[in-house]
Amino acid sequence: MLYSSRVRLIHRTSGTQLANSARDFLAIEGLPVSELTQLLDHAQRLLPSAVGDEPANEVLRGRVVANIFFEDSTRTRVSFEVAARRLGADVVNLGASGSSASKGETLVDTARNIEAMGVDALVVRTSISGGAQLVAQAVDCPVINAGDGRHEHPTQALLDCLALRLRLGALQGARVAIVGDIANSRVARSATHALVRLGAHVVIVGPPALVPSGFAELCKGPGTITITHDLDAIIQEIDAIMMLRVQLERAAGTGIAPDYRAAYGLTVARMAKLRSGVPVLHPGPVNRGVEIDDAVADDTARSVILAQVSCGVAARMAVLVRALDR
Repeated sequence: MLYSSRVRLIHRTSGTQLANSARDFLAIEGLPVSELTQLLDHAQRLLPSAVGDEPANEVLRGRVVANIFFEDSTRTRVSFEVAARRLGADVVNLGASGSSASKGETLVDTARNIEAMGVDALVVRTSISGGAQLVAQAVDCPVINAGDGRHEHPTQALLDCLALRLRLGALQGARVAIVGDIANSRVARSATHALVRLGAHVVIVGPPALVPSGFAELCKGPGTITITHDLDAIIQEIDAIMMLRVQLERAAGTGIAPDYRAAYGLTVARMAKLRSGVPVLHPGPVNRGVEIDDAVADDTARSVILAQVSCGVAARMAVLVRALDR
């Protein structure tokens, strides 16, 4: 009976089976609002154990989680590892450097080989938009999307919404600005999907070259999406603001002007215009002095950037439990 739970790996009838949506976590788009809310509620309950204030229930003891990160990461990779270990799971980390990807092996072939070693879940980060879905179609174990190209970053959306809930309470009716390189940001896409479906009003702000014209039609829900290219025009009307990094690695540099900070940076002067209690978010990594000033990023009354990191462990714990605790 040693291989009874893995027989399907040997006797696979199709290499293109549909992803197991009951266990995979690939996108916020299409996720039922009830399930999104349940994940946020669970993550909030897990927060004390996520940050080490309480012992975690090691419901994943004996499970093995493989982090396949074929794109650079600090917060996401480490927080997935911390989340899995808090829950009692063993973790294997694989990056593109030092793997057979450098010899031409595809992401899907890598995932199939790692699954064949008996791992219980794959956490995938890739520069390929839709890459996590490709892996999910090729393997039988749960697949969690840790960011795929310009497509989505669903666990980031969870942690952002959790950080906002902790500061604002219910997100219904909240006016949240997302500022910067929208065109290249999977964070913006996932966060917008989540916020609109939870009833928030998202204001997309950025240079015309970095804001897709169709972004206002990205998703439908009780919330709304509006687009503006004038940050100063809305700075006093918002309930929260999320600053995004200009993604030079995705060729965003051709779409920004030399005075980007003057037009779209959250400077100390702009922070002073925010209403009392408005939190400042940033998914990281932070380009200090470009999209956000040092004094703003480090402002203990406004900045929830480090709180987002803590919420990230809790959110990823909730997603791992969803995938494996059954």
